[in-house]
Amino acid sequence: MSHLKALKLASAVPVRSAADPVQRAREKMITVLAEQKQMAEAKIAGQAFTPTHIVRKKNAEGVRVEVETTKRVRQGWFTDTSGKVFLGIRYAGKPIEFAKEKNAIEAGELSALPKIIDTLAEAVRAGELDAQLTAAAAERGQMLRKPK
Repeated sequence: MSHLKALKLASAVPVRSAADPVQRAREKMITVLAEQKQMAEAKIAGQAFTPTHIVRKKNAEGVRVEVETTKRVRQGWFTDTSGKVFLGIRYAGKPIEFAKEKNAIEAGELSALPKIIDTLAEAVRAGELDAQLTAAAAERGQMLRKPK
């Protein structure tokens, strides 16, 4: 028992970051934007972008183990027929409208994409897309609920 007396004991409750759904949506969108930026920078540099994540699978003996596998990340930008690059972001399975009937940002060329993604991440941090994110999440929640 003398070992415990050497430690500073306290009564603490962990803070749940997911308590605020708006903050959770912002954090998820910023994570997606960071992945898109890394993917764009890798494409500009001519390198392959292969993110990984940890999944739990059963091995041959039937024991659950953590395994690192490649993560599937969809490219958020596309090129139209004239060669212009556009960035479109999806959240909760829906494309986000940045303004009325405007669901993409024109980047022009691929090299301008990382700067545009940084600007978009700052807009998310400032709360400029909160209405669109919460509306998409609410619509997704309605779609996933079973009808009564």
